[in-house]
Amino acid sequence: MNWTKRLVGQAVALAMAIPAVSAADIVVYHNWASPAELAALNVLRGALEAEGNHWLPLAIPHDADGDMNVIELIDAGVPPNVFLQLQPDIYRSLEQRGQLLHLDEQFAASGVLQQLPAVVRNAITVDGAIVKAPATIHADAMIFYNRAVAKAAGVDPESWTSLDEMWADLDKVQAAGFDPIAMGAQPWQVGYLTHALVASLAAPGVYAGLYGETVDAAVLDDPSLIKVFEWLRRFQQRADDKAINRDWNMATSAVISGKALLQLQGDWMKGEWHAAGKAEARDFGCIFVPGAAHVPVTVDSWGLLGGVSPEVEAAERAFAAAVVDVTVQAHFAAAKGSTPVRVDAHGGIDACSRKVLQALDRPDFALPTPHLTATLGWVASVWDVANDFWNDPAMTPTTAIAALKAKAER
Repeated sequence: MNWTKRLVGQAVALAMAIPAVSAADIVVYHNWASPAELAALNVLRGALEAEGNHWLPLAIPHDADGDMNVIELIDAGVPPNVFLQLQPDIYRSLEQRGQLLHLDEQFAASGVLQQLPAVVRNAITVDGAIVKAPATIHADAMIFYNRAVAKAAGVDPESWTSLDEMWADLDKVQAAGFDPIAMGAQPWQVGYLTHALVASLAAPGVYAGLYGETVDAAVLDDPSLIKVFEWLRRFQQRADDKAINRDWNMATSAVISGKALLQLQGDWMKGEWHAAGKAEARDFGCIFVPGAAHVPVTVDSWGLLGGVSPEVEAAERAFAAAVVDVTVQAHFAAAKGSTPVRVDAHGGIDACSRKVLQALDRPDFALPTPHLTATLGWVASVWDVANDFWNDPAMTPTTAIAALKAKAER
């Protein structure tokens, strides 16, 4: 793809700007760019550099029409020491190449494993080995709404029990002079909305079959997928002309400022609310998709490059230790808008994070984000179909599902 070639060039240019790496320097690759994300990264950076190591950033924002994975960076001659990547096939490839650092012994010796919920332990484990340092727990599909706008429009989001009920209130919001929904329609945002709708609306087993390690072709014939695309079209019809270029945090800003009622995104929205000085009880509320059957959950995690010198490996392990440190976790989560990965860091969490933790405790409700289960290629295929559907109002749900079937057969 053209954007891949462009990003390779960006990565090489960024690498040329990084000074020669010394024993205690590590190159940190990530795709975060919003103010809250950068504030959270600075918490990690401060903890790492307090130990005498140096943080050298290599950033390609996820709003730049896609991300590069660490394999592409290594092959382009730009190998990062730590990298924010979720997909298991990336880690399997690194393992085969002898370029993956394992954390089993380090985490066992530190006692951190005892403080990690099962969803986190599962997310950082690939083929029985712990190969990631967990940074966040996020719900991929939450609605954050402006309490003042809801009051002015005479609607109560907490009362909604289905998307139909939510939709029935949107005209009332519009009539009160507000945008009902703030949306960005960049490719990755449409992709996330798609798997949020699959989790929320599809029949039992469809989400797991669609986003498993291998695709279960039978789920592509499930009638509930038609409903998913019907709702994706309804969201698309509510989007304004500028949505295609709108960053997610700019949509969040529209809700924070009172221009719009709500946003359906990952609960990383909360970090933007906090950065704006807003409080949950006073300024905003948070709910899962009304009537949702499931909620997808992300555990953002850092991988570490193996096959490096002992000095660099020590710095990488210091980074992993900082990521899961209980104090760092609490400060990082407050900045990022995430739920801390450690159980013993949950003391000061807000109502929205408590809802996420309750979701984790509900049987068969919280499911792993596709990035933790499906291959990179299949996630990209679903995104391609979802974005083709979004951008072509004449495309029907049946045609979209036929396109998914064609990609699954390749």
